[in-house]
Amino acid sequence: MKAAAPPQGTLFCPPGLAKKGNGCVPPGQLKHRYERGERIRGDYVVIRDPSRYRLEPGYEYWSSEGYVYRVDRETGKVLNFIGAAAALLE
Repeated sequence: MKAAAPPQGTLFCPPGLAKKGNGCVPPGQLKHRYERGERIRGDYVVIRDPSRYRLEPGYEYWSSEGYVYRVDRETGKVLNFIGAAAALLE
């Protein structure tokens, strides 16, 4: 039997953080991120090769202030919070 895949963005998380389902973000840091439906304002980087970071292809991903988001390309609204950028790079 095949094991279930870990939630996206939790592949390299410590078990305690992975269970929280918050994208591997330590407690106390979640208040500094954009929420679903908000527009990302200010500086951001478009992630051009999502598969390099094990992100689902076919979507637009942006990184802002150390976090990765799946966004609507036309509106800049957050569709999903993926996790801490550092966790994806490990």
